[in-house]
Amino acid sequence: MKRLFLALLAGLGVLSAAGAADVVRIGVVNEITGSQAEAGQFTVNGIRLALDEINKGGGVLGKPVELRIEDNASTNPGTVLAFSKLFAEGGVAGVIGPIRSTQIQAASPTIAKAGVPVMIGGSDVSLTHVNNRWVFRARPNDSYSSRVIADFGVNTLKLRKWAIVHSTDAFGSGGKTALMAALKSQGIEPVLTQGYTNNSQDFTPIVLAVKKSGADLLATYMTNPPDQGIFAKQLRQLGVNVVWVGSPTTIAVTTLNLAGEALHGSYAITDFTTDANDITRSFTKKYRDRFGMNPDTYAAWAYDAMHVLAQSIGKAGNTEPEAVRKSILAVKGYQGVEGTYEFDEFGDGLHGYNIVRNDKGRIVFIKRVDFPVR
Repeated sequence: MKRLFLALLAGLGVLSAAGAADVVRIGVVNEITGSQAEAGQFTVNGIRLALDEINKGGGVLGKPVELRIEDNASTNPGTVLAFSKLFAEGGVAGVIGPIRSTQIQAASPTIAKAGVPVMIGGSDVSLTHVNNRWVFRARPNDSYSSRVIADFGVNTLKLRKWAIVHSTDAFGSGGKTALMAALKSQGIEPVLTQGYTNNSQDFTPIVLAVKKSGADLLATYMTNPPDQGIFAKQLRQLGVNVVWVGSPTTIAVTTLNLAGEALHGSYAITDFTTDANDITRSFTKKYRDRFGMNPDTYAAWAYDAMHVLAQSIGKAGNTEPEAVRKSILAVKGYQGVEGTYEFDEFGDGLHGYNIVRNDKGRIVFIKRVDFPVR
């Protein structure tokens, strides 16, 4: 699979050795191999789709845009190594980084030292609040997701007995902490808060704990689609039919394929859904026509990030890191497939989530919740 994937990248010219003066280079650090390679392929597909559109429109600064892709092997050490290699080679005007909060957390010192703008997909709040002026989030952070989950569960679903299951990495732990704070503001203390390690195969003890807790709503912050697929099946197999509201991985294509009927009837908050508006429907058609499947958040955020970065380089008028950084922060009103981008002083570009429901495998849009930009 790795050989085929790299061959596809080479065929698109992303491994070209063209002179730096002839092109604008954008780096990509992503999961090409390893446990999350399937999600990584959606991400690269989104970037490739945007790349084609940018180059067909004349490129950036009058030059074609070229990708330089580094595989992080779906690990934290691999992410640090990939960024280090990319920066050591030099010549990139910016980077599309990973979606995993824990990977970005590991690589943050390397990014800060390099001083090159990096677009990230990780939603842990702290990632853009650690005095790293080179990190820009092309997704909404979990201070928003937690408030949307809490408000929807308490005030729309009218449920007050909550269980929280979360991965113990940066994303899951950060999401759990933010959700507990949001629930506290509603006067609710969860009856169960349970963490697990990524890439687990047996969730039986956690499922039984949820069942024993008597919770009427299960909220999840689960990082990896395979974990969520396994958890969903085991949850239903053991007879737990609690109302479920999950983070965006709940409707990732990989999760849906693995879980099947086990996720029917569940809810999710997500920054991207295929049927939210005309922009998302148009993107979904383009993606499906090109790749033969529907996109998900992994594809959508990367597609937007590529366009935002390219537009920012163009408006900067050059590829100098400081000029590009300021240009990204100046983005306001850009209509992407995930929402309207307006970067705040922390480098957060999106400020809202969609609520959706899994209706027998069809993801149905319920509503969009946006927050004021600080």
